[in-house]
Amino acid sequence: MPLQMPPLVNSDRYTESGGASEDWFLRLKKDLHKRLITGMDLATVRTLDDYELRRELRAALEEMTDTCGDLLSHDERERLVSEVIDETLGLGPLDSLTRDPTVTDILVNGPKVIYVERRGRLERTNIAFHDEQHLLEIVQRIAGRVGRRLDESNPMVDARLEDGSRVNAVVRPLALDGALVSIRRFGSRPLNAADLLVRKSATREILAFLVACVQCRMNIIISGGTGSGKTTFLNLLSSFIPDGERIVTIEDAAEIQLQQPHVARMETRPVNVEGKGEITARDLVRNALRMRPDRIIVGECRGAETFDMIQSMTTGHDGSLSTIHANDARDALSRMELLASMAGGNLPLRFIQRLITSAVNIIVHCERLSGGARKVVQVSEITGLDGETISMHDLFVFEQTGMEEDRSVRGQFRATGIQPRCLHRFQACGVQLPAQLFERRVLEQDRIDSLGLPGQR
Repeated sequence: MPLQMPPLVNSDRYTESGGASEDWFLRLKKDLHKRLITGMDLATVRTLDDYELRRELRAALEEMTDTCGDLLSHDERERLVSEVIDETLGLGPLDSLTRDPTVTDILVNGPKVIYVERRGRLERTNIAFHDEQHLLEIVQRIAGRVGRRLDESNPMVDARLEDGSRVNAVVRPLALDGALVSIRRFGSRPLNAADLLVRKSATREILAFLVACVQCRMNIIISGGTGSGKTTFLNLLSSFIPDGERIVTIEDAAEIQLQQPHVARMETRPVNVEGKGEITARDLVRNALRMRPDRIIVGECRGAETFDMIQSMTTGHDGSLSTIHANDARDALSRMELLASMAGGNLPLRFIQRLITSAVNIIVHCERLSGGARKVVQVSEITGLDGETISMHDLFVFEQTGMEEDRSVRGQFRATGIQPRCLHRFQACGVQLPAQLFERRVLEQDRIDSLGLPGQR
C-alpha cells in the first residue's frame, strides 16, 4: 500500500447540532486533504497509473472517514471522498464541471464566483473554492502540467488540459479580485454537417457550396468573434479534405480535431522562465513550407504570421484554411491587411491587398447571436482589387427579423442571387452544383437525410 494514512482524530470538533453544515463539511474536507498529502509515499505513487492511484486514494479515504461514525450520511461520505480525490489529482471544485457534457465554458471570477455556459447561456453555479489560495493552487497545478509558470512575475498563462480544453488564467496583481480563469471546452466528437442543420447554424445550400470549395482546393478564411464557432466550423470543413493529402496544422493551443490519417500537428511555445525559447506561429508557418504540405491550416491568424500564411496560399498550397477575429467579412479583410503589415519591411498597402486578393477566395463569417445560437451569417467571395479597396460580394447571408420570447434570434438564411465567379473552378474539378443553388430566395431548412454531401467522415 503506497498510502499509509493516520486516522482521522478529534472528529468531534466537526460536529454541529442538526447535522453536517456546509462549513463543517468544507473544514473536514480540507483536513482530510492535508492528511492525505502527508501520508502519500511519492516514490511509490509515481509508479501507479491514474486508475490505480485513484483506487488507492479512495480506499485510504474510506478508511479515514470510518472514524466519523454516524456523523456523515452515505451520500455525504461519497461526496467527501470524491471531492478530496479531485482536490488531490484534478481541478478541485471544477472537476465536476469538466465532467458535465453540457458545459461548454467555465468562467471563474475569484474563489467564490463561478459561471458556466450551457446551451449558449451563462448561469452561475453554487460551486466555490475554500479561499483565494485554494484557487491559486489549482491554477498553478494546471500551468505546471504544461511546463508553464504562474506567479506575480508571470501573472498570465495559456494552457491546455489533457482533454484538449483551453485554459486562460490571470492572477494578482493583474486580477484584482482573485484569480480569473476561463476554460473553453470542446466536445469529444466533432460536429458534422447534420449537427449544423439540427442546430439551424447553416443550410444545405451553404454547406454544399463550402464543401465544393474545400474539394476544389479554394483558400477559406473563417471569421467571427470569441465563442462564435470559428474553430468548430473549421473542423467541419476540414473533414471534407481527401485522405490522400498531407495536412500541416499550426496552433497556439491545439484545438483542431482533424480526422485524416496524414496530419502533422505543431503548437507554438512561449518563452521560458529565462525569457528564451519562444517559438511563434510565424516560425512554424515558415517551417511548415519545408515539410511538403498539401494544405496548411493555421488555427488563428493573430499576428505577423498572417503575411506568411497568405504567401503560402499563393505558392502551391491551395486549399488552406485559417480563422481570424472580426465583426464581419469586410472587417476580416481589414484586419488581415493590418496583421500582414506587422510582418515589417514597410510593405505598401496596395501590395498587401494584391496579395490577399490573389490568395484568399472565400470568407465565412460566424456569429454567436442573442440566446447563444451560433450561425453562419455571411459567405462572401473575394473578386479582385478596385483601386484601394478589395472587392467582394455576399453569396449567402443570414438576416435577423426579430426576437423570440426567450430572447433567441428569429431570422432566415437567404441566397443573394449572385453567381460565384469560382464556378469555372468547380467545373474543372468535376464538381457539379445545381444552378438554382444560387438563385435569389429564402433558404429553407432541409431534411437531414437530403443533405447528400460526399466525403465527410
